[in-house]
Amino acid sequence: MENNEKPRWRLVKTDNPPFWVKPLIPVLALIGTFILTSVLILLADANPFDAYYYFLFAPLENKVSLLEILVKSTPLMITGVAVTYAFATGYYNIGAEGQLYAGAIAATGIGMSMHGVPAIVALPLMIVGGFVAGMAWALIPALLKVKLAVDEVVTTLLMNSVMAYIVSAILNGPWRDPNSGWPQSPDIAPSAVFFKLIPRSRLNFGFILAIVLIIILWIVMTRTSFGLKMRAVGLGKPAAKFAGIKVNRTILTAALISGGIAGIAGVAEVAGIHFHLIGEISPGYGYTGVIIATLGSLNAFGVGLAAMFFGLVDTGAQTLSRALGVPVYLGEVTQATMLLVALGVLLLQRYRIRRM
Repeated sequence: MENNEKPRWRLVKTDNPPFWVKPLIPVLALIGTFILTSVLILLADANPFDAYYYFLFAPLENKVSLLEILVKSTPLMITGVAVTYAFATGYYNIGAEGQLYAGAIAATGIGMSMHGVPAIVALPLMIVGGFVAGMAWALIPALLKVKLAVDEVVTTLLMNSVMAYIVSAILNGPWRDPNSGWPQSPDIAPSAVFFKLIPRSRLNFGFILAIVLIIILWIVMTRTSFGLKMRAVGLGKPAAKFAGIKVNRTILTAALISGGIAGIAGVAEVAGIHFHLIGEISPGYGYTGVIIATLGSLNAFGVGLAAMFFGLVDTGAQTLSRALGVPVYLGEVTQATMLLVALGVLLLQRYRIRRM
């Protein structure tokens, strides 16, 4: 009997997606995000095409906005690099926000004690101190992961809340400004302030530091045995263990490096932008670092480009708000939407449509 059954199409999981899929992830995420956010722009009685112009092109038309893009992208580069180290090994560090604040606390404490100390001594001490503080804050969830197999997403996320209470206690206690009564620390010493790259702008040495960290990430991931071990563990822990890699040691090391680099982001904000510690020193840079690492496909230069793009979106959101009267929070909505779309595309890359 002739079989007249119609062919069916199914989603089939594959472990080897085509090589051209990965470069398409940022493009698809960008297109999907703009399609979804255009609905919100229409609800705000604005033209999506005009909005996208102010989002992506208007900030590039003058020097002030260009420099502000670099300023806003600096902490995102650093937290993106931090998260990439952890994610590359399959350790999902969502605690970069708390680790950033740990580094900021250490930088403030060291910076306030650097009066009379030359910058060549003060600045390295602050950077190292921030790295160690971020690393120390990342230690507890990392040990819980490798020793007791406790989910790191939960523990690192909870540590962010703990750090928020610690910062509040410090700023409303020993570091409270005695003159104004505001919950902010005293200023750091002048020698502990990052130097400006361009006069009369906010662009400072922190941007150079971010570029150096991206280059180091690229070297580690592509030119060292430790980078190879990280990627092997991230691709499959049983196979990596069978190949003789010490999986738990690799995860622990990567988690600590991740926390330390996130701490440097806190140093850059204290020494380069605010010059003292405040409770709102980070508007979520640690969480945005997760988006940066994901959108950058855990690639060093991809992280840099993603951070620049988010700096552009953040600056463009303010331009858009002034020009069209659209709420400035649309920039944050765009960033969150892009994360969800990027995660969806990453999931779908593991599947193919096949005719059955």
